[in-house]
Amino acid sequence: MNKVPMTVVGAERLRKELDYLKFEKRPVIAQAIGEARELGDLKENAEYHAAREEQGLCEARVRDIEGKLSNVQIIDVTKMPNTGRIIFGTTVTILNIDTDVEVTYRIVGEDEANIKENLISVSSPIARGLIGKNLDDEVNIATPGGITEYEITAVEYI
Repeated sequence: MNKVPMTVVGAERLRKELDYLKFEKRPVIAQAIGEARELGDLKENAEYHAAREEQGLCEARVRDIEGKLSNVQIIDVTKMPNTGRIIFGTTVTILNIDTDVEVTYRIVGEDEANIKENLISVSSPIARGLIGKNLDDEVNIATPGGITEYEITAVEYI
């Protein structure tokens, strides 16, 4: 199976979520199932069915996270020398040449992407257009809104 790139922060978030699900949520669900069983007939016991459904969702998420973590390749750009080249994990500031709007993004793995936090997926059109470019380069990036011209004003390995 192919390795999936992920930042150190993204891998840590997944591990924390996995620990929460296994060691905090699982026991609560098991207790809820036990209490619902004590109420009697399981065929018509809504609490029991709700707890079992929650258990199924929890276990599915645990398997999903464990699968992702087993195939992850953690990339820590803070341990690399800053060459000004854009790679996975770098924080990039780009200036839209047409509108003079400057935006900073961090290029992360697909599971870490969150546009509200300016974390863009390595497979997004902007990231694909920036990877391999250097500080002060001008790039044309095909986005859903059309082709946009950007200037790379900062590349940080943080």
